[in-house]
Amino acid sequence: MTRAYGRFLTAFFCLFLGGLLAWHVFLPDRARSETENRTLTQRPEFSWSALASGSFTADVEDYFADQFPLRDGWTGLKARAEQLLGKREFNGVYLCGDTLIAKVDPPLENLEKKNLAHVARLAERTEIPVYLGLIPSAAEIWREKLPAGAESWDQSSFIAQGAALDGVKPVDLLGALSAHAGEDIFYRTDHHWTTLGAYYGYAALMEALGRGGETPDRGDFSPETLSDKFDGTLYSQSGVHWLLPDTMEAWVKEDGLSLTSWRSGAPEEAPLYERSFLERKDKYSAFLGGNQPLCVLRNETGTGRLLLIRDSYADALAPFLALHFQEVHLLDLRYYRGSAAAYAAESGVDGIVVLQSVPNFITDRNLGLLSQ
Repeated sequence: MTRAYGRFLTAFFCLFLGGLLAWHVFLPDRARSETENRTLTQRPEFSWSALASGSFTADVEDYFADQFPLRDGWTGLKARAEQLLGKREFNGVYLCGDTLIAKVDPPLENLEKKNLAHVARLAERTEIPVYLGLIPSAAEIWREKLPAGAESWDQSSFIAQGAALDGVKPVDLLGALSAHAGEDIFYRTDHHWTTLGAYYGYAALMEALGRGGETPDRGDFSPETLSDKFDGTLYSQSGVHWLLPDTMEAWVKEDGLSLTSWRSGAPEEAPLYERSFLERKDKYSAFLGGNQPLCVLRNETGTGRLLLIRDSYADALAPFLALHFQEVHLLDLRYYRGSAAAYAAESGVDGIVVLQSVPNFITDRNLGLLSQ
C-alpha cells in the first residue's frame, strides 16, 4: 500500500467519523425506538460530582449509543453479519430457523424457591382455593428447535416442584402445551403464546377448576385477524429483523362482555381489544389494553368469580374465561401494591389462580405481596 493511498484511507475514515458525529449533533434526539420498543437515553446533564464519580461519562456513552444515527439499521446489519459468521444467539435470543426463542437463564438468589414459598403462604392465609399455573416458555416446549448445545434452564423440573406445593392445586399447562407442540402455540418474533396457545392454556385451567366440560371445541370459534404485521419483543431484543411478521388473532367476541380498567388509577370502561395498539409497535397490548394494576371482565350470564395473579400471558387467555365467569379479576403485582388475599376476600372470588410464565415467575420480586 502506497503512502498516498494510506493517507487517503486515513482521511476518508476521519471524514466518515466526523460526518457521523456532525450528523449525531445536529439531528434531534429520539425519545423512543419503536423497533426496540424502549425509551432511549437522553442527553445527560453535566455536573462536577457526576464527572468525578464516573456516572457522567457512563451516561454519555449510553447516550451516544442510543442516539447513534440510523441505529435501528446498524443493529439489524450487525445481527445479519453475526449470523453469517455462524452465530445463533443474539442478545439472549436464539435464532431457530424462522423462529426466535428467548434463552431462560438460571434464577438468582434462590428467587424461584422464595416465590413458590410465597404462593404456599397465600394458600395458608385464605380459605379460598389457590391454583398455580406455571406457563412454560417456547424454550421448554420447543427445546428441540434450539441450536445444538444451546443452554436454557430446565423449566419442567421447576414446574414439578410447583405442582408439589402443599395446599396449592396445580394447573397442568406443561402437559397441555406439550401435547400441541407441533402447532403455532408461540409467536415466532415474540415471547408470548399465540391465541391458539392461550386457548390450550385456558382449556387446562378450566379442567383444573372442575369446569372442563364447559370448554368449547377449537372449531367453535371464528378467529378474527387483528394484525398480520406483528414484530414482537424478541424481534426488538435480538436485532434479527429479517423474519416475516407474526399474525395476531382474536377468538372471543366482545358481545355480552365488559371490561373495567384501572390503567390510570381510577376505574374506566375499556374495550376487550384496544385496537389503537394495532397501529403501534406494541401490538400485543391490544389484548385488554396491556399492562395495568387491575382490570375486571364481566359477563352477566356467567357464574362464579375468579382472581388471576397475572403477567402479560394472561391478557390473551382471560377473554376465554370471561365466556363462563360472571367476573374475572386480573391483578398485576408489579403495579398493584396491596394484599392479594385481602383483595380476594373483598371481591368475593371463588378461586385464586397464580398464572405466570416461568421466566417471569423466577425473576419476579413482587410476589412477596402474596404473603401479606
